[in-house]
Amino acid sequence: MSSAEMVNPGDPRAAGHTLAASGGFVRSGKVRDLFEVGDRLLLVASDRLSAFDVVLPTPIPDKGRVLTGVSRFWFDQTTDIIPNHLLGTDPAALPAGFTDAAGSRELKGRMMLCRRAKVLPVEVIVRGYVAGSGWKDYRRTGAICGIELPAGLRESDRLPSPIFTPSTKAEVGHDENIGFDAMVELVGGPLAERVRDVALRLYQRGAAVAEKAGILLADTKFELGTALDTGQLIVIDEILTPDSSRFWDASDYEPGRAQASFDKQFVRDWLETQPWDKTYPGPELPAEIVAGTRERYVAAFERITGAGFERYLQEDVIAR
Repeated sequence: MSSAEMVNPGDPRAAGHTLAASGGFVRSGKVRDLFEVGDRLLLVASDRLSAFDVVLPTPIPDKGRVLTGVSRFWFDQTTDIIPNHLLGTDPAALPAGFTDAAGSRELKGRMMLCRRAKVLPVEVIVRGYVAGSGWKDYRRTGAICGIELPAGLRESDRLPSPIFTPSTKAEVGHDENIGFDAMVELVGGPLAERVRDVALRLYQRGAAVAEKAGILLADTKFELGTALDTGQLIVIDEILTPDSSRFWDASDYEPGRAQASFDKQFVRDWLETQPWDKTYPGPELPAEIVAGTRERYVAAFERITGAGFERYLQEDVIAR
């Protein structure tokens, strides 16, 4: 894990949730903390929020539970396309003494007990619309990640068909887009073709389900790996969440401009107005920005899953 992905030095578990009494701590990323539980891994989604590669000092209440709940929903929706790493979500299933009572309460709704996997060395990205870095690429070259596209597309236009645009996993700084041939060199032809097929099918499933809820899936990023126990290709980490995807409200969709999204763009927009040089530690977020960000994450949870978030908080179930 790169230094850019690490939280402030020291034990990062103090930032975002309270698992200081838990055993098996491995490392922390921007959002998730990783623990060993025997031959399995425990992923815990904190309420930390990162922007411009910096973990901000102000958490977003329940953000980690939104990411976990949405991922659980999609894992269940996509098992016919590809297996996943999820084994369990109940803190009671953890070994006795793994954590204390406060830690167990904090784990509720935000933990995933998972199979171990060898992670592929590429970011698996699918785009269905011309947006973000894809729009910049298209304006400059008439293509996105080397894939030629029709002339005259506007910002936020829907692509004729979804495209697969993998990128590197940079040790320092930003990931870099690579062509499919470069991915073949990294993982081999048969696996690269399998990953591309799975990624496109996952995107198409996600886009179809989201569109029924009035949400457009502009693009998304998947993490894939090979399970250590079986060697099969599986999807890991999170899937089709507001952190890994660009979700737009279909009722407000208007090609030719940037779209409002159900993610942390709300925070990025506020940060761009601040006298901040985009280095650690970042400014504290005001209460109205925290509340507005939480509202957007919760809206994404409820509209995508069709479930009530308050019930998820109380009962740890994805249901009305």
